[in-house]
Amino acid sequence: MSSYAQRPWLAHYGNLPADIEVEHGTALDLFRAAVARAPETAAIRYFDGQLTLADVDSASDALAVALQDNGFRPGDRLGVYVQNNPAFVVAVVAAWKAGGAAVVINPMNKARELSYLLTDSGATALVCLDELLPVARQVLDSGVTKVSTVITCSARDWQTRDDPRVMPQAEVDRGQALDLLGLVDRYAGHTPVADPPSPSDVAVLTYTSGTTGEPKGAMNTHAVIAFNAQAFRDWMGITPADSVLGVAPLFHITGLVGHFALSLLVPCPLVLVHRFQPEVVLDAIREHRPTFTIGAITAFISLSAVEGVSAEDFRSFRLVYSGGAPVPPAVNQQFQDRTGHYIHNAYGLTETTSITHLVPPGTRAPVDPASGALSIGLPIFGTAVRILDDAGAEAPVGQVGEIAIAGPQVVPGYWRKPEATASALPDGEMRTGDVGFMDADGWFFAVDRKKDMINAAGYKVWPREVEDVLYTHPAVLEAAVVGVPDAYRGESVKAFVTLKPGTSTTPDDLIAHCRNEMAAYKYPREIEILPELPKTPTGKILRRHLRDR
Repeated sequence: MSSYAQRPWLAHYGNLPADIEVEHGTALDLFRAAVARAPETAAIRYFDGQLTLADVDSASDALAVALQDNGFRPGDRLGVYVQNNPAFVVAVVAAWKAGGAAVVINPMNKARELSYLLTDSGATALVCLDELLPVARQVLDSGVTKVSTVITCSARDWQTRDDPRVMPQAEVDRGQALDLLGLVDRYAGHTPVADPPSPSDVAVLTYTSGTTGEPKGAMNTHAVIAFNAQAFRDWMGITPADSVLGVAPLFHITGLVGHFALSLLVPCPLVLVHRFQPEVVLDAIREHRPTFTIGAITAFISLSAVEGVSAEDFRSFRLVYSGGAPVPPAVNQQFQDRTGHYIHNAYGLTETTSITHLVPPGTRAPVDPASGALSIGLPIFGTAVRILDDAGAEAPVGQVGEIAIAGPQVVPGYWRKPEATASALPDGEMRTGDVGFMDADGWFFAVDRKKDMINAAGYKVWPREVEDVLYTHPAVLEAAVVGVPDAYRGESVKAFVTLKPGTSTTPDDLIAHCRNEMAAYKYPREIEILPELPKTPTGKILRRHLRDR
């Protein structure tokens, strides 16, 4: 038996079981069981507003019926293009009740990106934040999608404070779009009729970049969401006495499972603040006193840097976890000095429906003495992890190789991309593209990435996408994009370009061009114009030479 098959990490589990029996077959079962058990429990706390589980149940029933009346059919996909609002929760549950799946979309996406996601997923309906409607209209008016129903919501829905720090103050012309709150009122008391989903049905399509640079829809099924929501609950010991701070975006796999699905399963309140703004989040912490959260390390750096913050502000928390980007040991110590809380590490991917590795509560992760890296944790319940060498064989303990993961949280594949599925998931084992090792005690460390993916504050950026946008600038001849160290984001995007003869431009102009075409976390923060780019004899641009600069 190999060292990995022996699961040496179990020695550090303490009172945690090696495996868990999943209580619910589907994410919708999970929600309905919570409603039946505690209908008056607060499901969402949003500024001065509150929705109980019964409120979410009735609102999602109404929206599901409205979708069906407007042509939404079993198996259809509903695009959800909103921030961390109650509408996100209502829309995703409504998609399940109407017999379909949700396509969760980053609200920072611009028209080009939105167009691809709606087209690739084949979404037939869209729930859209009103402030994003102008972007959506650019796509919908082009006629390239199958979307026939557009439903708008507002950051102001279900609360009355209208906080100007995170909410736009200008009214948006909704045109012919339907209004979410209006539909909830109109269809109040109606019940959708649809066959219940099966565990293998897709619950949510979450898009991630892959080896070709083209976004791929990870098929997060009902079964994988139900498993990992319970894994969060059981590992952290979350109970109805807890509450979850929604610091991660709900469209991101961390927020989708570690906030949204977890809070519905327990059930316990989910605290939302529309979008991340440190002072606004800190106000919510002081008001609602959450006990658990998980998010990118950059969010915690920002929170601990707010003027006047103290350990008293974080007194209500039992556990704080961070995933999506490496946590430097020095940053962890600085956060603990400021807030009194140690940040526990977490590791996972979109394709593994969030977590595969966690540090046990109350345990400090070891630090690799050679690299100084903080351990990403231990494989969670029922999860098999191996380190593979370049030939695909198991690497010896302590040797660096690719992290490969199999378990009940791994997706069955990518939406309508069988070749990409076969490449990334041979025999159902996820080849992560991340490089790391396991020590003799069963702790795992991620030390690098196998491919050129850039990890900026937990968001993954594929260089080719940025290069493609740069090439649309009339002065750009060649472009290469790399990730460079960034004290705040972990990595940031840097581009190197050469210019066409007879043209001229500036780095600021090129940055502005990219900023106008893509989400904020993707565009280059720095651009260097060179006379030529380094290449192989066959003409391939050498990114590694540029990265070494």
